[in-house]
Amino acid sequence: MSSSEIKFSSLDQPLFGGTVKGDLVEYLDFVADRFVPVLKGRPLSVWRILRGQDPFMQKNVPKYTPDYVKTVEMWAETSHRQIKYALCDDKQTLMWFANQRAVEYHVPLFLGDHQTHMVLDIDPPEGSGFGVVVRSAFLIKEALANAGLEGALKTSGAKGVHIFVPLGKHDPDDVAAATRAVAARAEKLGPEIATTAYIRAERGGKVFLDSTRAWGATVVAAYSPRLREGLPISFPVPWDSLADISPSDFTVRTRFDGDPWTDLMPAPQVLPSDLIAEGHEIPVARVVAMHEGKRRKKEREG
Repeated sequence: MSSSEIKFSSLDQPLFGGTVKGDLVEYLDFVADRFVPVLKGRPLSVWRILRGQDPFMQKNVPKYTPDYVKTVEMWAETSHRQIKYALCDDKQTLMWFANQRAVEYHVPLFLGDHQTHMVLDIDPPEGSGFGVVVRSAFLIKEALANAGLEGALKTSGAKGVHIFVPLGKHDPDDVAAATRAVAARAEKLGPEIATTAYIRAERGGKVFLDSTRAWGATVVAAYSPRLREGLPISFPVPWDSLADISPSDFTVRTRFDGDPWTDLMPAPQVLPSDLIAEGHEIPVARVVAMHEGKRRKKEREG
């Protein structure tokens, strides 16, 4: 069976945020040749929305998954069980997901045993606009440049941006450390607007430079739609255009030429040893937050 033979159903059915299922199917059909290479080989988690139900994340493929969908079984530490993930390695699989009303496509940073990118995630604080995200993104860009690195940029499809730095082979712990160091250096460049404070109450209304996308973390893939009003997409943006756009500019109704994500992505890079060493001296944010949470709980109970 090819994607042209998939029997799409209920294309005029309302989907989310003023869109119908047909909008999703048409977009994924249009973008497939650019989108599938981003997904290929990476265990896939999707956000689906079924009629009359709340959105839900699907990791384990359903029993009715067709035979042509490639799968891989992996141990999930959070749920303590084996998960059978789909691999979206071809257009046929992508269009099957489209027919299943799978809107968001999240992938791990690993391809096999190799973490392919260092990722920094920037979102505005509550009540702030995209302008502070732009300023913070350029702090990251400057910190990367000072370390001899460069990254590609895409909107998250929500309110912020993701910065991807393609890598050669590195130990995952070193990648995580280097990511923390980049965020810390960027914070020092603009302490009035940016922070690496993981605990929300300690951010003081500043932009959070999220360096926690490491190890088993996933990130929404470039070109993926998002479950937001109008189904915006996570779209690649040149650095010199960032100040002139809004994440809501790009939706499932957007049409574009070429493959900007591939075109904008630098070649794989080697992380500087001093950046790695600096990062290993910075505590892991989630661990710090966990201990702080326990400390505060004891204070309340005491």
